[in-house]
Amino acid sequence: MWRRISALALALLLWNTNLAAAAAPQSITRDDQKDVMVTIYNGNLGLVKDTREIRLDAGMLEVQFGDVAAQIDPTSVHLKSLTDPAGLKILEQNYEYDLLTSAKLMEKYVGKKVRLYQSNGTYQEATLLSTNGPVYEINGQIHMGHYGQVVLPALPDNLVSKPTLVWLLRNARAAAQRVEASYLTGGITWKADYVMVINPTDTRSDLTGWVTIDNKSGGTYPNAALKLVAGDINRATDPRRDGRVLEKAAMASPASNASRDFREETFFEYHLYSLDGRTTIKDNQTKQLSLMSAADVPVDKHFIYYGAADYYRTSYGLPVSNQKVGVYLELKNSKENRLGVPLPKGRVRVYKADASGSQQLIGEDWIDHTPKDEKIKIKMGNAFDVVGERIQKDWKRIASNLYEVEWEISLRNHKKESITVEVFEPMPGDWEVLRASQPHEKVQAFTAKWNVAVPREGEAKLSYRIRVRF
Repeated sequence: MWRRISALALALLLWNTNLAAAAAPQSITRDDQKDVMVTIYNGNLGLVKDTREIRLDAGMLEVQFGDVAAQIDPTSVHLKSLTDPAGLKILEQNYEYDLLTSAKLMEKYVGKKVRLYQSNGTYQEATLLSTNGPVYEINGQIHMGHYGQVVLPALPDNLVSKPTLVWLLRNARAAAQRVEASYLTGGITWKADYVMVINPTDTRSDLTGWVTIDNKSGGTYPNAALKLVAGDINRATDPRRDGRVLEKAAMASPASNASRDFREETFFEYHLYSLDGRTTIKDNQTKQLSLMSAADVPVDKHFIYYGAADYYRTSYGLPVSNQKVGVYLELKNSKENRLGVPLPKGRVRVYKADASGSQQLIGEDWIDHTPKDEKIKIKMGNAFDVVGERIQKDWKRIASNLYEVEWEISLRNHKKESITVEVFEPMPGDWEVLRASQPHEKVQAFTAKWNVAVPREGEAKLSYRIRVRF
C-alpha cells in the first residue's frame, strides 16, 4: 500500500516538474552563438546579425535571447530560422531592459517590508518609505538615513541582469535549429583617419588610412565579420528624439591591428568595406584597423590668396583686407598616383621631417567622401613668409547702376625660392575687366583668377580695373 502511494507521489512530482520545466522560458545565450556579423554606418548606427543554435520544442514556447546590445532598437529586430524558415514564427516580442541595480532594487521595494541588519547580527523589520535618504518606518517611527545593511526578501520578477529579447514563438517541429536575430543598435561608430608624410621638396607623399571603431553600444561582438558602409544614408527622424543630446564618446586606448586589409566594393549609392578576416569588438573599446596604404603619391602645393566680398576699416583707419596667403596640398585619387580607391571622409594629418629628421605636424584638415579619380584638397594653414595686401586705387560712378573700380594687390615673398600665388577675386554683378597687368581666367560666374609669379625675396603687383553693372 505505502509502496503504491510512494510510486504515485513520485509520478505526480515528476509530472509537475515536467510541467514547470515546459512553462519555464528557454534561454538562448552567447554560449549558443555560432556566428556574428557587424555592419557599421557613418552616424552612430550598427547592424548586428547574431546566429545561434539551440534545440527548440514544438508548439508554443517562450524564448529569452540574451546578450544583445543595450542600445538596441527593438522595432528593428528580425528573427528567422536558417534551418526551417517556414516552421518558426514570432507571435510576440518584448524587450526587457529594466536592469538589475541596487538603486532599482530599492525602488521596487518602496512601501514594502525589508530587514535592516546590524553589525552584531541582529535585525529590524522596517517598511521602506523612500529611497531618497533612505526613509524607513520602524515600529511606528520614521527613520532617515542608513540604518544597517538592507536585506530584501526576494528578487523582483521584472528586473533582468542584462538586456534581453523575449519572444513568444510557434515552432512546427522539435529539432535543433540555427536562428539569426538581426537588429539595429546605436552607440557604435566608425571614422577614417589619414596620415600623410611629405618629402623635403613637398612633391611626394606617403599616405596611410586607418579605421577607428568606437563601441559604446553595450554589446560585445566576439570574432565578428566586420563591414563598414561609407556614405550618407537617409534615416527617418523621430520627433520625440530630436531634443535628446547624444553622449560624446569617451577616449580610450586604441587596439591596433595592421595585419589585415579591407576589401572595397560599390554597394547601392555607397561604398562597402569588408575586413579580410575577423575581429572582436568589445564593449567600451576603441579599436583601430588598417584601411589603406600608398607610397610615393604625387602632391601639388598651392599658395592661394582669396579676396573678400566686402572690405572694412580697422581702428587705425586702414582697410581690412585678406592679407593671409593660404597654403594647400592637392592630390588626385587615381591609379596613376598609386591610389584609385574610394576614400571615406575623415581627418588628414600631414607630417614632414625637420632638419634633424624628426617628423613634425604641419597641418590637418577634413576630407569628404572622395570617389576615385577625384581631387583631394587639404588646407595646411597660412604662409608665414608670403604676405598679400590690397589697395583700392579708384571707384567711379559712370551711370545709374554702372560703376568702375580699380584694385592693386601686392604680394611679397620672403622665402628663398620663387613661388606662384593664385589670386581669386570676387566679382559682383555683371562685371567686365577693362584692363589688368596680367591675364585672368573667369573660373566662376562671379570669380576671376590670376596666377601671379613672385620672385624669391621679392615682390609682385597685380592691378586691374573692372566695370560693374548691378
